Amino acid sequence: MQQADYIKEIAKYGLENDQEKLLFTLNELIEHSKQSRKVNFALQLQSILKDAIRQQETKGILRHGSSKHSIREEDREVADFILEKLTSDYRLSHLVCSSEVRENLDYFVQEHRSLDILQKYELPISNKVLFYGPSGCGKTLAAYVLAGELEKMMIVINLGAIVSSKLGETSKNLAKIFRRAATEDCIIFMDEFDTLGKVRDYSQDHGEMKRVVNTILQLFDYLPQSSIVIAATNQQDMIDDALLRRFDLSVQLDLPTEAQIKELIDKTLKDSSFTFDNPNKAKRIMKDSIGLSYYSIQKTLLTAIKRSLLAQKPPFVKAQQRIQTEIWANLIAQERHHLL
Repeated sequence: MQQADYIKEIAKYGLENDQEKLLFTLNELIEHSKQSRKVNFALQLQSILKDAIRQQETKGILRHGSSKHSIREEDREVADFILEKLTSDYRLSHLVCSSEVRENLDYFVQEHRSLDILQKYELPISNKVLFYGPSGCGKTLAAYVLAGELEKMMIVINLGAIVSSKLGETSKNLAKIFRRAATEDCIIFMDEFDTLGKVRDYSQDHGEMKRVVNTILQLFDYLPQSSIVIAATNQQDMIDDALLRRFDLSVQLDLPTEAQIKELIDKTLKDSSFTFDNPNKAKRIMKDSIGLSYYSIQKTLLTAIKRSLLAQKPPFVKAQQRIQTEIWANLIAQERHHLL
């Protein structure tokens, strides 16, 4: 059967309210999607199906304090802690980084692709990763790359919603999100991790922060090996030492070198019709970009492309479009000025 045939059957059984056949066909479509390399689509369907079954199990009038009532209430609360659930098409080839970073990420991916072998010899699986470094240097992209390479659903956590002013609530909120992740065999991604794992501040509530740090340590210890936690921070020095030691892999993502800037530009322009009107000047601009983040450099390049295109007279149908290096140079100069 083709995907279209499965979709027609799902529509038919849905309209007929035949839940048994609907679920059977949905599961068949998920397997078909996996076999035809539409893994992200399969993961998204699986997640929708799990959520729907979970909601159905707690549907109707429930006695307050019952286990089903507690599950329903926790589901509502957990939903507030999740920014989004997503799959990723990014691969290691999309990431511009040092050879050391690439090698570490590649080994991490290999570990999770070889879970059965490692577990056979009772070897621990690395499943806790910390990305640290300046803003705009690829920490979030690196998380997307791991999700794409491992073909796992990634839950992006809203730390602002998790952190509570009520005594003890932050620890409880963390436990709820980790419980959910453990059942879904997914990746938990926490940006600005220093919000949770910051060094204990003795001038404030030392006891509360200690509880949060201890909770995270315990949750890390009991995380299933097939689930993964990825944390990202611009302020590694603000994270408690005990937490830092718990990460199996700590990866520093730095500002790009001149060679990495060139690689970034090449990747950005690959398979496009855009070239520089003055290649020699473009090389000089790349040198001038040293000290800026990947994000800032790529942002200025894309802005230069748009402005160069709009500066032309319509119609915009040239086989090859020229990027005005003068525009790009001015944008890079503005970015550098913002750093001062």
